[in-house]
Amino acid sequence: MSRIVIIGAGQAGAWAAHTLRQQGYGGRLSVVSDEERVFYERPPLSKQVLAGDMAPAALQLFSDEAIDAMSIDWHKPARATAIDPRGHVVTLDNGTELAYDKLLIATGSRARVPVREWLSLPQVFTLRTPEDAARLGERLAPGKRLAILGGGWIGLEVAATARAKGVAVSLFELGERLCARSVRPEVSDFLRELHREQGVEVELDCGLLELVATDQGTLRLLRDGQQLLEADAVVVGAGAEIATELGRDAGLDVAQGLVVDEQGRTSDPDIYAAGDVAIHPGLGFCIQSWANAQNQAISAAKAMLGEDSPYRDEPWIWSDQYDCNIQILGIPANGDSRLVRRQVGDRQQAFIYLDGEGRLESMIAVNDARLVKLGKRWLRAGTLLPAEQLADPAVNLMALKP
Repeated sequence: MSRIVIIGAGQAGAWAAHTLRQQGYGGRLSVVSDEERVFYERPPLSKQVLAGDMAPAALQLFSDEAIDAMSIDWHKPARATAIDPRGHVVTLDNGTELAYDKLLIATGSRARVPVREWLSLPQVFTLRTPEDAARLGERLAPGKRLAILGGGWIGLEVAATARAKGVAVSLFELGERLCARSVRPEVSDFLRELHREQGVEVELDCGLLELVATDQGTLRLLRDGQQLLEADAVVVGAGAEIATELGRDAGLDVAQGLVVDEQGRTSDPDIYAAGDVAIHPGLGFCIQSWANAQNQAISAAKAMLGEDSPYRDEPWIWSDQYDCNIQILGIPANGDSRLVRRQVGDRQQAFIYLDGEGRLESMIAVNDARLVKLGKRWLRAGTLLPAEQLADPAVNLMALKP
């Protein structure tokens, strides 16, 4: 009987296991999870779960019955500590050794915390699990003050959720603008103004901060010894660390993440990777999104069974903030891209970036999901787009179907 081991039980691990069974795999399927809760999605944690509008049970990707039907050999909570590619064995922190014929690494990423000692402070939070969201939610009451360290997507989503609950929010970003790794300056400016309109205090280029606990159960934020404010809670949203150490120690090729081909195969032909931990094969960098985790895992699972199923999806992420659904399609635009701004209303607009020949490179659409769906088709077809029509809100862009 064949043996497949999956390390990680998040979005990628869940869809890999589901796909293996759906494709008829009948061998032993072992899944290693460092959490007791498995096969759930994380995007709602900073939004519906934190707001108290969604129970953690609703995060589960498949029903209990569907998970039971997968006949998984569970190892949870447990942590994989080593992979022996030559012996085809995964070792766990409890001493268990799992033999495999094929292995999928879906270890994802973890929150980056600039000062590890901050984690010992009960008022400091990261947001990676439903338990994190529940603990933070208990502190988000009207009249309280929240400080957010980091102006990326998680930080901005937490800010929006906290403001909706009547919490005073101060956001500190070390860089010169918000979400600088994924959007151009004009989009950063839009995000900054959006949050300022909702009462969020945004400080850019904030410098190094210090956190000091008080006897009253709050935290003082200091810079160069001077107090900036006193907060009831601090959320650290300073990006993510890709969990590559297992693959690196096993001798796999590692760059920003684990290097894989279009089948999800690493430099070892019997070891695959998918999700946050794996580099997008066409782009050369990691894509941290649920869509990437799901679809790359599906391709990898099929490849493990011998099916040719290359993963070539274009990057797509989304964020909900206040009354704005913000969707990002394609790779971040470079300085040579041509910006076309499409303004349909106060809360519906798009930033569209074209290459020198007029083909779509990327777009950021606010409250315009239909445009994003059309944009995916433009990307795949390499459609030449007239900038004047894109910018004209009176033009029905469906006429530009590829």
